[in-house]
Amino acid sequence: MAYQALDYFHLDDLLTEEERLTRDTVREFVTDNLMPVIEHCNMEGRFPKEIVKPAAELGLLGAPYPEKYGCANLGPIAYGLINQELERGDSGIRSFVSVQTSL
Repeated sequence: MAYQALDYFHLDDLLTEEERLTRDTVREFVTDNLMPVIEHCNMEGRFPKEIVKPAAELGLLGAPYPEKYGCANLGPIAYGLINQELERGDSGIRSFVSVQTSL
């Protein structure tokens, strides 16, 4: 069953179609790729390197930067939604992506 977030304030209605698609794509990525391995990784004290390449292929690293640099050129709302979904999976992964993007 797919994850369905609660939206008490109907904020989803304020998002563009692209923003919703970005959020839903990352939501699916987190559910399918991160959630199955993250608890094991935490127990083993290791970073889940196996998710880095798929995350990069989705455009999660450097998401707000221009396409001329090989990035997705997403707006700040979409980038925030990416981070929100990653945080749902694991705070360390969200930190990894935001640090790789922001530094």
